[in-house]
Amino acid sequence: MPSTRPRVLYVTDLAYQARGRRYCDEDIRLTARLREEFDLALCHPLDAVALLDAFDAVVVRNSGPVLGYQAAYEEFRARALSTGARVYNPLTGRADMAGKQYLLDLTAAGMPVIPTIDSTAHLDRLPRAERYVVKPRLGADSIGLRVLSAGELSGLADDGVLVQPYVDFRYEVSFYFVDHDFQYALHAPDPDRRWRLEPYRATVEDMEFARRFIDWNGMEHGIQRVDACRAPGGELLLVELEDLNPYLSLDALPDTTRDAFVTAFKASLRRFLAA
Repeated sequence: MPSTRPRVLYVTDLAYQARGRRYCDEDIRLTARLREEFDLALCHPLDAVALLDAFDAVVVRNSGPVLGYQAAYEEFRARALSTGARVYNPLTGRADMAGKQYLLDLTAAGMPVIPTIDSTAHLDRLPRAERYVVKPRLGADSIGLRVLSAGELSGLADDGVLVQPYVDFRYEVSFYFVDHDFQYALHAPDPDRRWRLEPYRATVEDMEFARRFIDWNGMEHGIQRVDACRAPGGELLLVELEDLNPYLSLDALPDTTRDAFVTAFKASLRRFLAA
């Protein structure tokens, strides 16, 4: 008899070499669990356009930085929007899914984010610093990121870059959500080892901080990761809001937390398909 289970196309680049992480392991384990409820096929992001029409939904997971296949991603996005294909995360994200413009928008709105400008002509809008972080507006995974002195900024070409003061933070912490439900938090106690993560017990204030950005993004379905740093003054500042294909660091979790996340992910995907 034909299957009545939803057909899901799972987009991943199993060969992508991420610094300090093994994307392939995470997706192999996740898809093994998703197969319990869905008819599943895996494909590389370059193949997604050709295959998406044959499935009930497309789940974009560890597909690597879009910069590596920008034209193919734009074609996929346009095709999905024109045909009404169900893409998870939905293509309505206002954060990393749409580039880094949101860092400028959140800075202008006075939100707790590392202050960001897109032109050295506006350097007076940033706190004075000895060093600055310069990153591509369409960057990801620290590709193209540079740390420059104030003097080196004078010869910087502004096209397509963002500038932030270098924050000598105490540690980085990430908050993971499925839909609008908090799942877990992880932090890197050593600032020089971003992906040596340990479970983190979020405070009430931490959760209020993270939820501000989840609410701002307004995505009804999907997985999001709020990345923040603990500034020298003790406050949290947003580093990025990953709403396209956030790596989940599931290997850093205890079994019970990992299982709870997978259960929440499955439930979210069922709701998304039923919506």
